[in-house]
Amino acid sequence: MRFTPLSRLILMGIATCCAIPAPASARSLELVELQRDMNALLSGRSGEYGIAAIDLDGGSTAMVNGQIPFPMASTVKLAIAGAYLAEVDRGRRSLSDMVNGRTAAKAMEAMIVRSDNLAADQMFATLGGPAKVQQWVLSHNISGMRVDRTIAQLLRERGHLADIKDVATPFAMVQLLRILDSGTALSSQSRAYLLGLMRQCRTGTRRIRGLLPAGTLVEDKTGTLDGITNDVGFITMPDGRRVAIAVFARGGRDRQPVIAEVSRMIYDRFADSVRNAVAVFMRLR
Repeated sequence: MRFTPLSRLILMGIATCCAIPAPASARSLELVELQRDMNALLSGRSGEYGIAAIDLDGGSTAMVNGQIPFPMASTVKLAIAGAYLAEVDRGRRSLSDMVNGRTAAKAMEAMIVRSDNLAADQMFATLGGPAKVQQWVLSHNISGMRVDRTIAQLLRERGHLADIKDVATPFAMVQLLRILDSGTALSSQSRAYLLGLMRQCRTGTRRIRGLLPAGTLVEDKTGTLDGITNDVGFITMPDGRRVAIAVFARGGRDRQPVIAEVSRMIYDRFADSVRNAVAVFMRLR
């Protein structure tokens, strides 16, 4: 598959993002190098990949095919969780409310930790369907994300590789992650609750988590369909800085190992930027 040329990557990933302070030129160079390295890694692999990573502290973003829509699969469950928890924060709902014979808390745990499709559709129904979740997404000015069908409807249909429904660009997905983390969409209590569930994610342990150093804090949500392998979430760097990452893959083979390699590359680059900044600071003293 063809991948976006580096010149286009720079226009999408660098020109539209905010640079991390001091030194801005070095930061831009690091992002260009990261995108170059990701492109080189992917160029020899079959399938198509979409990647976005955003530094939640400074806003710097690196992308490959970051504006191309990919099927979300079960990563859409983060939007369902966000929409429901926003209702909890407004006092309209509670985690103790019953959802088809179990509490909303239990349903959400099943949906995020085990990626339970029935639980997701029960939460959809409680909220009023996919259109209500789409409305919540748009209320936070997230473009490039479509929530069209229930999970049952999605699974009944074919042609997921070329789907135009229930898709998101990698950039839109990291914007959703940023919103969920920022404290603007959710209360601190709801944010902590959701991140706690993502920390326990039991699916896709060979994806973002696969090659990261032992003990690295990861909060993620996977998505899988025929020919589709995704993982999105947060990685905490050794200095406590957090990066939101979305990796979408469709077609080809060895999608999980590639997601793990890309995630480690992003981790190493952001971790190295901290070490380089400290080295510069020490030289200037």
